[in-house]
Amino acid sequence: MPHRARAVADRLHSAAIHLLRRVRRHDPELGVGPAALSALSVLVFGGPRSVSRLAAAEQVRLPTMSRIVGGLERAGLARRERDPADRRAHVIHATPRGRATLRRGRRRRVAELVALLAPLDGGRLAELERAAALIESLAGERRG
Repeated sequence: MPHRARAVADRLHSAAIHLLRRVRRHDPELGVGPAALSALSVLVFGGPRSVSRLAAAEQVRLPTMSRIVGGLERAGLARRERDPADRRAHVIHATPRGRATLRRGRRRRVAELVALLAPLDGGRLAELERAAALIESLAGERRG
């Protein structure tokens, strides 16, 4: 069984990377790099957080995330505010423009996926629906 799990994991890893590359091909049109889009996604879907918590979520070092946040601020996609619980600290928030940019990118990616899924028959689509639910549960992102 470990050999089979390893083989499935290898295929899943490769398929996920290739699928993501395919659906994000229009992301450069947003004018935001992949690392900044990813950090912005954390802010939009996960809520405001400190630079250190954002760095931990994105698995990057603090100086790297500070540069990413600086770029998001300069682009008007995020803003820094004092933390009400600790006036020495700051919390990063997505701006309305940042949320709109991320939604636009997500709509494009989902549209790419829809185009890939539309030709599938109901049975194949149901298989992918079950697989998506399983992947969500493995990732700890179960939806109600």
